Amino acid sequence: MPHLAFDFGEKTIGVAVTEPRAGTASPVGTVRAKDGIPVWAALDALVREWRPEGFVVGLPLNMDDTESEMSRAARRFGGRIGRRYGIGVTFADERLSTFEAVGRGGGHATAAQVIAETWLGTLGSDRR
Repeated sequence: MPHLAFDFGEKTIGVAVTEPRAGTASPVGTVRAKDGIPVWAALDALVREWRPEGFVVGLPLNMDDTESEMSRAARRFGGRIGRRYGIGVTFADERLSTFEAVGRGGGHATAAQVIAETWLGTLGSDRR
């Protein structure tokens, strides 16, 4: 079953889809947000389309592993989507995902793909 991965932002949220059994992730697009609250109709449509088993939200930790205001906002976003859809949320370290995405020539959706790939890399082969 696929998972949707998110690169949380206050104005734009990048979205990617993962297939844990295949170990792949692909960018899907972006969802607009206002002060970190997504345009729910757009997110509802993605959840209906992909029917995810779970969500992965990028957690922007500081380089010393401490949390920032942005990481707390990402946790709030994860709580909102978990409650809204009744789907489990996992947080994945997203440090340097934006740099990686830019290096690939992409934006927020590519950053979500990088977050998804990081998360997939943490899964053991027995969990795929």
